[in-house]
Amino acid sequence: MGRGGWCGRGSMWRLRAGISALREGVWARFSGRAGAEAGTRAGMERAVVRCVPSEPKLSLSFAMADGSHKHMQRDQSEPLGRALSRIATNALKGHAKAAARKGRRGAGAGGAGTAGAGSGGSAGTAGAEPAAGPAEPLVKLYYREEPVGEDVLNVDAWQDGAVLQIGDVKYKVERNPPSVTELQLPRYIMAGFPVCPKLGLEFGEPERSLFAWFREARPGNDGDAPGASAGPAWVEVDGAHGRVFTPSNADVGLRLKLRCTPGNGQRLGPSRELESAGPVEAGPGACTFDQRHLYTQRVSGDGRVRAVTYNVLADVYAHTEHSRAVLYPYCAPYALGLDYRLNLLQKELSGYSADLLCLQEVDRSVFHDSLAPALDAFGLHGLFRLKQHQHEGLATFFRRDKFRLLAQHDIAYHQALSGDPLHGALLEQLARYPQARDRVLQRSSALQVSVLQSTEDSSKKICVANTHLYWHPRGGHIRLIQMAVALNHLKHVTQVLYPGIPILFCGDFNSTPSTGMYSFVSTGSISEDHEDWTSNGEEERCNMSLTHPFRLKSACGEPAYTNYVGGFHGCLDYIFIDFTALEVEQVIPMPSHEEVTTHQALPSVSHPSDHIALICDLKWK
Repeated sequence: MGRGGWCGRGSMWRLRAGISALREGVWARFSGRAGAEAGTRAGMERAVVRCVPSEPKLSLSFAMADGSHKHMQRDQSEPLGRALSRIATNALKGHAKAAARKGRRGAGAGGAGTAGAGSGGSAGTAGAEPAAGPAEPLVKLYYREEPVGEDVLNVDAWQDGAVLQIGDVKYKVERNPPSVTELQLPRYIMAGFPVCPKLGLEFGEPERSLFAWFREARPGNDGDAPGASAGPAWVEVDGAHGRVFTPSNADVGLRLKLRCTPGNGQRLGPSRELESAGPVEAGPGACTFDQRHLYTQRVSGDGRVRAVTYNVLADVYAHTEHSRAVLYPYCAPYALGLDYRLNLLQKELSGYSADLLCLQEVDRSVFHDSLAPALDAFGLHGLFRLKQHQHEGLATFFRRDKFRLLAQHDIAYHQALSGDPLHGALLEQLARYPQARDRVLQRSSALQVSVLQSTEDSSKKICVANTHLYWHPRGGHIRLIQMAVALNHLKHVTQVLYPGIPILFCGDFNSTPSTGMYSFVSTGSISEDHEDWTSNGEEERCNMSLTHPFRLKSACGEPAYTNYVGGFHGCLDYIFIDFTALEVEQVIPMPSHEEVTTHQALPSVSHPSDHIALICDLKWK
């Protein structure tokens, strides 16, 4: 192993003479108890070592025979001998304290017994040499049954599979085993709504880990029988062995418990359990998406593709004082909370059985901690594109057994426009309109582009684009320029990189069907005298004539609205398809106006966003 090798000076560390008076009374107890406990447990105790190259220290954790737990931080570059010496000192100190506590407890009752024992002892040992004290306790580290040299550095000494010996107790060293660093259940857990815990792992992978869900035993069951333990009794839920669990109506009023055993495909780490803060609650009743789920109970068949686009309302915009007081004053405050909305959102999205799912306004943490693992349980793989200088972005999901990812070609509009020669002609035109150009270059909007290949027919490929254009009502000219950049980029992807593949272009385009952006996409051109070029007044006028080569149409038509808030409702979201390669088989009906306005507007206790998802089934021509 280098740095002194495994041999060298012996790794035996004897406790100093200054504490020899404690040997017989303390270490004998430690050795005896340790041996008894070791004999009652299967295999050796565990000593967990965490050693990361980027950090100067390693950590060592193990349980002592007296029940105490030791957690040590040592320099990786420190010789092993110093670490073993510290372990020996800590061991003796801990057991000395335990012996002192035991002595104080027994002092009052042990006088007579001590006297009797003393007289018997003196009679039996009169005239004999004092018995030799017990051997000093040893602390050693072995690797492959050979002692590790005390001059070996900690970073090299504490190898996986090594054996640490403290007195008569042996510990198997586990270096960097999978471990749970974070486990959190949502505040709201509702019957019929998928629960996906927030999970942090180190040296482990969620898909390689084990999960078990438990429900509290109902009052009157065995768990509440007289004489039962004070804690709640738990019953394991049959078949609930995934990270995502959907409680049933039978669970209402009961708390849940999750056990996670982290793994990495080679071994498992120590389990961690977490109980829900409160019981499972009944759901909010009828939701706006319940009737839509009747059309999407099954995944679309061979040769079909179900596409969904949805602005899910980022938490950074929903859960603020401005949102509660100004934007959505009609919505119950708890229904704007992320935990509550995620319950609804996860049920809604999973119930659509989508093959392609494009989301906008996805918080980074929501994607990684909730949506990606939750939808993974339903067969969807997610990709995420964060907006520059923002906490939210775009997410594209595809069904794993229908598509495989070939490539990603995401861009930020302002970076592509200013730095990619592909957009040189457009930038040259914009040079005549510096104010409009600068406005475009200040925006953080992005385009997510995923090239997918069908697993059913490898000859079929598709370019899935996802975007969220500039939001301002007077930003029509900005959206036109952003769309020109998007379509020019997609032209390069579909005509140069992957010639001939069709486009599916989803998103929140912040444009109604009467706008220049919608006309530009649908007709293939926009004239220089269109009124949207002056959408923000004469100062930002930028009259340009633009064209693109695609033949696109809105697969879901022009609904009355896809965004419905207190002060506005209109159609802002679309699924544009290349109608030369794809055709619409069915459009999933929108919620009724009565459903949308049951609680005045969106979001509400029965709908998690201020937008409404668009859903359609497509088939290849």
